[in-house]
Amino acid sequence: MTETAKFTSPIICSHCGNKAPMEIVGTYQRDKTQRDWETDPEWEAGTNWEMLLCPNCSNILLRRIDWHEFYEPNEWPTEILYPSSDALPAGLPHEVAQAYQNALKVKRVDSNAFAVLLGRVLDKVCLDRGASGGSLSERLTSLATKGEIPIRLAEMAHQLRHLRNIGAHADLGNLTPAEVPILDDLCKAILEYLYTAPQLIEQVDKRLQKLKWV
Repeated sequence: MTETAKFTSPIICSHCGNKAPMEIVGTYQRDKTQRDWETDPEWEAGTNWEMLLCPNCSNILLRRIDWHEFYEPNEWPTEILYPSSDALPAGLPHEVAQAYQNALKVKRVDSNAFAVLLGRVLDKVCLDRGASGGSLSERLTSLATKGEIPIRLAEMAHQLRHLRNIGAHADLGNLTPAEVPILDDLCKAILEYLYTAPQLIEQVDKRLQKLKWV
C-alpha cells in the first residue's frame, strides 16, 4: 500500500520564490530527554531534518526544525538549510533593497533575467546617489567622478552593466548559471561600499563616543 504523502504548510521556495505547501519526501529525527533539576520532571526535545520537494520547480530544500514538547509547533525554531538564503546587505534604502529583492527571486530561475534586474538595481542606486547622465553608463561614470565610488569599483559596475545588456538582448547571446555568482558578487560589492560600510562606520563611531564617557 502506498503511504499517503505528507506536506508542510505553505512556505517560500528558496530556489524559485514560489510559495506553496512542500511535499516531505524524507525525514531524520534526533530526540533527547532531559531534566533541569533532579526533582523536576523529564522533558523531551529534539531536532528534525526534512527534505522537501517544491511542486513548482521540482527542486529539493532541506529544513531543520528544533522542537520541544513544552512549546506549540508554530513556536519551534525553523530554518531552511539548503539552499542558503540570500541576505540583503545592511543599510540599503527602501527602493534599492526592493529592487535587489526582486532580482534575487529569479536568481536561481533565469540567469538572463537576474542580470537585467541587477541592472535595475544599479539604476536605483544612481537615482539614490543623484548621479547625472542620460544613460546608465554615464551615471556610473558620474558616481566615480563625484567620488561616490572609486574608479576600480566603477569599472566593476560597468562590467555588470555589460552583462545586463547581454541578458536583455537575445542577439548578444545568453548568460548561464556560471555567471550568476559573478553578477551577484559585483552587485554586492557596489552596495556594500556605498551603504553597508558607511553604516558600519557610523555604528562603530557611536560606540567609540560612548566609551569616551566611561
